[in-house]
Amino acid sequence: MAMSVGGSGGGVKAEPNVVPMIDIMLVLLIIFMLVVPAISAGFVAVPPQGVNLKPHPEEERDQVLGIDADGQYFLNKAPIPNAELGQRLKAIYAAREEDKLLYVKAHKDLLYGKVIDALDIAAKNDVRVTGMITDQRPGTMSLVATDNLMGPAATPGAAPAAPAAPPPGGQP
Repeated sequence: MAMSVGGSGGGVKAEPNVVPMIDIMLVLLIIFMLVVPAISAGFVAVPPQGVNLKPHPEEERDQVLGIDADGQYFLNKAPIPNAELGQRLKAIYAAREEDKLLYVKAHKDLLYGKVIDALDIAAKNDVRVTGMITDQRPGTMSLVATDNLMGPAATPGAAPAAPAAPPPGGQP
């Protein structure tokens, strides 16, 4: 902020004070930088961990029902009202002739009864098969060789795989 003392043109200066406006803009920028990633992330569910799991890459056609720790439903990472779950599933699966599969990813601390309620709603609305999504327990790999197609990099913190035995005949 500048102030002129003396000199010619001793009139009133009409300059806007932009410092408070800049302060407000910086605060809003910080707020949006913190809020937008949380909104676009979808939902947070830490699924249970297991051993001997096949990798489960999600494809475009897959339908994933998420349930967070509070019991809120998310269909393909988009929040939906719990009362509308049946209607949404019916709209998706009524038109399908095959592949009536719904993947369910629930938070590990969610009461089991809430998961069963969601599975009941799905079964009543044209879903024929449900699959539960879990995470591989850190430091472990599947003992089934074909399940480790994605390698140890697919499981964070997983131990490196043992080298494969040479085929019969001795030459790899």
